[in-house]
Amino acid sequence: MSKSLYLPEGYKASLSLRETQHAIKYIKDVFQQALSFAVTLDRVSAPLIVTTESGINDDLNGVERKVGFDIKEINGTDAEVVQSLAKWKRMALYRYGYKPGEGIYTDMNAIRRDDDTDNTHSIFVDQWDWEKVITREERTVEYLKETVKAIVKAVAYTKRKVSLRYPQLKAAICDTPFFITTQELENMYPDKSAKERERLITKEHGTVFIMQIGGKLASGEKHDGRAPDYDDWSLNGDILVWDEVLDNALEISSMGIRVDENSLKSQLAECGAEERMKFPYHKMIADGTLPLTIGGGIGQSRLCMLLLEKAHIGEVQSSIWPEEMTKKCADHGIVLL
Repeated sequence: MSKSLYLPEGYKASLSLRETQHAIKYIKDVFQQALSFAVTLDRVSAPLIVTTESGINDDLNGVERKVGFDIKEINGTDAEVVQSLAKWKRMALYRYGYKPGEGIYTDMNAIRRDDDTDNTHSIFVDQWDWEKVITREERTVEYLKETVKAIVKAVAYTKRKVSLRYPQLKAAICDTPFFITTQELENMYPDKSAKERERLITKEHGTVFIMQIGGKLASGEKHDGRAPDYDDWSLNGDILVWDEVLDNALEISSMGIRVDENSLKSQLAECGAEERMKFPYHKMIADGTLPLTIGGGIGQSRLCMLLLEKAHIGEVQSSIWPEEMTKKCADHGIVLL
């Protein structure tokens, strides 16, 4: 079991199990409409599995084991359960003929077998994955920030709607994100770990967008890992919101402007992963076939636990948990689904 399990003293869920189920649906209905309007997105269907040879599956930090299997009716072909849809979405925008200013979102379900389970992590991942076509002139920090602001306002709007329906939910969401780079954050707190820095800056500002994740900092360390072939590490980041129940920062979204032909080449080289250029996806970026895009993932269960003021992600999603975790949670009034 994860050593980081947090058990809030005197915790009592504000909603019953049945109310929670109703509220989850309400949040998903309200937020996806708000997101679609704020960022100009159409809903589309998405795969649960992809072929290994396609190179489309997300490699996350590059070390996580994928859930794979062979396909009986297609000899010699292996499939993988997706870890996210970061690459698939960009391919979909190309196939469906989307133009600059237009985008898509989808329900993404994934299995991340190597994730450590705790209050906010599950081996089952559910997200709203979204992607939007942009112009080369929009590949800027300013455009990234404006998109972040739109998403944060959609989150804050959803929280207000939920609190009107369930007045016992008292917490508010700061709808004005504070922007800071990972290097600026390291300079502020050079003696702290990355997670400690995130906690301190988010507690101070309420909602934070931490930018430029993936490359090495002046210390020689990375703030966090990122695969080299989807986000441009100079134009990406995480949205974090202060969670009163957990007394900690809660990451609800990882997003960014995606690699172009130049950043793809340099980031693959930095990671020693140039062999990925053999995959169709990477070739289509290098030759300009795929559109330039911005995109990300917004955790559905994480957003629900934040807005419903829950202490554990297992209160809003059904997954598999270590027996010891289930028991400890139950002893502290946390009922895992």
